[in-house]
Formats: sequence, C-alpha cells, structure tokens
Amino acid sequence: MTTFLMFGKYSSEAVKEIHPERTRKAIKIIEALGGKVNGMYAILGDYDLALIVEAPNIDAIVKISVDLHMLTGIHFSSFPAMPVDSFDTLISKK
Repeated sequence: MTTFLMFGKYSSEAVKEIHPERTRKAIKIIEALGGKVNGMYAILGDYDLALIVEAPNIDAIVKISVDLHMLTGIHFSSFPAMPVDSFDTLISKK
C-alpha cells in the first residue's frame, strides 16, 4: 500500500453540505476501493481538508478522488508520500 496526502478545497456548494454522515460515506468510499484512512483534518490556508490515505495503487487513488468529488463537491489534489528515512535510503544509494 502507498500512502497519499489528499488535500481538499471546498466549493461554496460543498460547504453547505458539511455533515458527519457525508464524512462517514466518504470513508466508506475509500475503504470500498481498498483504501484506509489514517487521518482526516480540517486545515487553514490554501486547502480546507487534509486526508492521510493508504491505497493499493495510483489507479485506486484516482478513483477515490473522483468518487469523493462526486459525493461531496470537494476538489482533491493527491500526492504520494513516503517516510523521510525511506526517502533518504532510496536517494542516498549509489
């Protein structure tokens, strides 16, 4: 499984529909596509939400992103992530 950071930006319509039930539905979508939610945060700045999601592959995260947008109206940008110690080991090998 690969870890992805998903940053979400609310549309004006999406804000009107904020509700715990919608969040539960979003988690079910992620899990149905083989993913696992490790964290969900409301944040301030350029984005409104940050999700830490494990997914089996890039195809799954693309489908998750599109399905979440269809459910919520939230636009997501998703980025693969790896622990820094793994990155250091990978890059420092010669």
